[in-house]
Amino acid sequence: MCGLTGFLDFSGATGNEELRAVVERMASTLYLRGPDDRGEWVDQEAGIALGFRRLAIVDLTPAGHQPMVSASGRYVIAFNGEVYNFAELRARLVTEGSAPAFRGHSDTEVMLGAIEAWGLEKAVQAFVGMFAFALWDRQDRRLHLVRDRLGVKPFYYGWAGDVLLFGSELKALRAHPAFRPEIDRNALALMLRHCYIPCPYTVYQQCSKLPPGTILTVDGAAGRDAVPAAYWSARSVAEEGIRNPFTGTDREAIDGLDSLLRDAVGLRMVADVPLGVFLSGGVDSSVVVAMMQAQSARPVKTFSIGFHDDAYNEAHYAKAVARHLGTDHTELYVSAEQAQAVIPKLPTLYDEPFADSSQIPTYLVSEMARQSVTVSLSGDGGDELFAGYTRYFLGRQVWQKIGWMPSGVRRAAASALTAVSPKIWDSLLGHMMMFIPKGARQRRPGDQILKLAEVLGLPNADAMYHGLLSHWKHPECMVRGAHEPSSIFTDRSQWANLRDFTLRMQFLDTVTYLPDDILVKVDRASMGVSLEAREPLLDHRIFEYAWRLPMSQKVRHGKGKWALREVLYRYVPKELIDRPKTGFGIPIGSWLRGPLRDWAENLLDEKRLENEGFFNPAPIRQKWSEHLSGQINWQYHLWDILMVQAWLESNRHC
Repeated sequence: MCGLTGFLDFSGATGNEELRAVVERMASTLYLRGPDDRGEWVDQEAGIALGFRRLAIVDLTPAGHQPMVSASGRYVIAFNGEVYNFAELRARLVTEGSAPAFRGHSDTEVMLGAIEAWGLEKAVQAFVGMFAFALWDRQDRRLHLVRDRLGVKPFYYGWAGDVLLFGSELKALRAHPAFRPEIDRNALALMLRHCYIPCPYTVYQQCSKLPPGTILTVDGAAGRDAVPAAYWSARSVAEEGIRNPFTGTDREAIDGLDSLLRDAVGLRMVADVPLGVFLSGGVDSSVVVAMMQAQSARPVKTFSIGFHDDAYNEAHYAKAVARHLGTDHTELYVSAEQAQAVIPKLPTLYDEPFADSSQIPTYLVSEMARQSVTVSLSGDGGDELFAGYTRYFLGRQVWQKIGWMPSGVRRAAASALTAVSPKIWDSLLGHMMMFIPKGARQRRPGDQILKLAEVLGLPNADAMYHGLLSHWKHPECMVRGAHEPSSIFTDRSQWANLRDFTLRMQFLDTVTYLPDDILVKVDRASMGVSLEAREPLLDHRIFEYAWRLPMSQKVRHGKGKWALREVLYRYVPKELIDRPKTGFGIPIGSWLRGPLRDWAENLLDEKRLENEGFFNPAPIRQKWSEHLSGQINWQYHLWDILMVQAWLESNRHC
């Protein structure tokens, strides 16, 4: 895993040395993504410049240096990620008689050989891995920008006059002298709704995220009119899975998934550097650890972090799983001071406003792991693929119970529930918590009542899902001069044709929340400490298999991830796994009332908000006041605003 950047200048006015100097400056911003090596490749006549920072993982020799030129000299590539099946592809090229004279054993060299032998799209469809790469075709004078199927690796691009800029992070694009940082207020509105800026939008007007599973091809003829073209589609996979479902027995379904998981994890254990795995003690990470340990001759290195607040701590569960599997386990109990020390780094790490507060523990566990390994596997993707989120099956149940009610009755019930503040609901219901099993108790039952009231006021199940995932319900009223743009949530023409409500939720999460929140969080946190994170559950073959499984093999007895759990139970006893889902969070709400109060007050100052001109101060100040009083827990809404404010402050100082 590394960092790439570059540009294609159609003006023809830039000299060779200037091209090299500019792309070197752009690449230097990606130092943490690749501290081991750097490289530049330029062609003045074509106006193309490629820059690279390398984190050496496979083939640590100079033979793995990038940008890399193909054996024939036709192609030049700058590649971020890993193609895990490169050994198989190399053997296939040799068998076909189309293999070049390989100089080393890197996956990059095999990729170039495959592209030369089979063409770009056919080669990409053969790759199993995570990747974002820029490929310059010297013969046809075309630039291809390519992103992996599920969006594990990031890729940004945009225009600055006659110059196409691209890179692994926005900071690389900003380093080009032609770049003009014009903030997109509409994108800020989307951020306040989702806590992240969804693809293809970015915080800058002239920049976009390259959608997962697409290729953007740019040449002199296409220029600015070029649009990304799909070589793989999550929508098509979902629809095909429903048309041709798995029809085997439960045992056959579990056996098939077990085999796929072993292969996916085994491929991701290939590295010429030390590797380990993040372990939370939940189903997803425990499956990955179990598969690693089953294929390792020595104890796998596992890493967990814990908190002294029991409501947020799962470290003891992870320790129990590690003990059972016999891993070499390391855990760190994080203090509030350690967690808060990460906050000043967030604007630079994430490059644009990003407000999933679990970014903090993700950074801390990455930082701890990097002290021992260079690669760490993780369990991301299990919830989206195997229906693990509670909302998938509870959402269906809730709507079945209330959907029959006339909309007027539901709205009246919602008004009655919101007439009592969450703080009072907490007090009223708090005395009842002692009669509820500990694992099923709510931290703040009043917040759940508020969510129920929101659900009651919505017109249909899909609106309920969108509403529950929304932070600020009317963000265009919050951001001055903004109009919330269309997104996949509001444009049903982009949805897969799925009749089942749970399947629709899974699909939307897979193409939005997963690549734009979860994977962004993990990528920036891990690369911020020069650690490569690998996600075996997001192997596209597992994705395709999961979409063929019927719902009965995903949700059963009121629990999600049935097939995945059954695989795990072959390696880990049920009693170590079966418990309510906690999540990977931190007590942001209480910190904002305590140690973070002065920091937040400064960023949320009414005059400051007014002078900066991005936000309407009144509703922000109201929520801040209600939060401080304990009347309502507005931690997520406030964290959205605070992350924008912190990002704005950081960029003013750049």
